[in-house]
Order: sequence, then structure tokens, then C-alpha cells
Amino acid sequence: MTVDPIWTAVDTPEGEARVGVHLPDSPPRGTLILGHGAGGGLGSWPRDLQSARTATDHGWAVVLVEQPWRVAGRKVATRPPTLDTAWRAVVPAVFRDPLPRPLVVGGRSAGARVACRTSPGDPEGRMPRADAVLCLAFPLHPPGRPDRSRVAELTVPVALGIPTLVVQGSADPFGSPTELREAVAAEFPGGASPEVVEVPGSHSPSRDQPLVTRTILGWLDRLG
Repeated sequence: MTVDPIWTAVDTPEGEARVGVHLPDSPPRGTLILGHGAGGGLGSWPRDLQSARTATDHGWAVVLVEQPWRVAGRKVATRPPTLDTAWRAVVPAVFRDPLPRPLVVGGRSAGARVACRTSPGDPEGRMPRADAVLCLAFPLHPPGRPDRSRVAELTVPVALGIPTLVVQGSADPFGSPTELREAVAAEFPGGASPEVVEVPGSHSPSRDQPLVTRTILGWLDRLG
């Protein structure tokens, strides 16, 4: 059983964001903050993000973040720096008592990129450092353009020793699980790496959502 979500607006330098806080019916054991991808309308949450939201049934507080561009009714995401700016305003605004650590940040596709880039927090301490990062369908590169790799974003938390889980479709045109592992290994030969779990499907949410759910919940259990 979970408590009905509380949806509120959060002011950011990029405009108004919207957050939905889903609380368990007992004191939470940790906090999971998730962002969406680069498409979809207001209130549209893909199946894999809905699977992650079931963490509430296992004692986690789950916060869904809608970026200002979606709240404003746009159809396409704004540039990455604007997404990061809004995220850096939202996370400290919602991550406060009674929401506890461990703090897990994450998202799907573009939202996963934002979570990785901002996972270190900031020197002034306004943006808290993440304890772990959850990436659903990390877009390693544009389809057909492996030369435009975004592995440097994925390795931001990895380089800091922040546990990172990537749930990736076996035939994702934005980067297969094998491509992800090889790209990270090239950055850290014999060193740290994210946990990459392959699920059936492409870049769209996997048809095997029970596997996605088990993967996420098992990983969260190991964190806290």
C-alpha cells in the first residue's frame, strides 16, 4: 500500500517544473528521484518508469520530475544544459526531511543523461551528491552514429565510485548492452564499470516489465 502522490510545482531558472512525490505508508528507507525522456506529454510516464515507481511498495520514496519544457507544453526537450539547470533546482527542493538517504537519482533516456551529469552534486552543497544512479535506456549515441558517443556522461558517476545501474534493451539502436560495456571498458581498462543488465527490446520500454521491475528492486535492496 502507498500514500496517494502529492504533485507540486517547483520554480527553476528554466521555468516551472512539476514533481510527484510517492510515499510508502511507513517511514521511507531511501529516496529515488526520476526524470523522463526527451518526448511525451505532461503526465506521460513510460512503463519502465512506472516499474521503478513500484519501489514505493518496498519502502522507498519515489519522486517523478517533469521538466519545465513539458510543463510548458512543448513537444521536444530543450538543450542539455537547460535540463541540468532545472534538475539542479528541483532535487534540493524536494530532497528534504522526511526523505532520507540513500539518494538514488535516475531516469529514462535523456533523463538518465541528466542524472549522470549532475550526480556529483555541486561544491556549494546546494545540489546533494547522489548515492547511486539508475539509468533506463541510456542513449550512448544517436542511432547509426557510434562516433558521437556519450560515454563520458555515463562515466561521471562511475569515476566517483557511485553505484550505477543501466537497464538496456538488447537491440537498442542508441547503444546495445555490449556497446555500453565496451565503451566504459575503453575509458576504464580493468577498472570500475556500471552494472549493465540486458532486457528484451529496443529503446522503447521493454516488453518484459516484470524483469525490469525485479532488476530495479533487487538493485535497490542491495543499496539500502
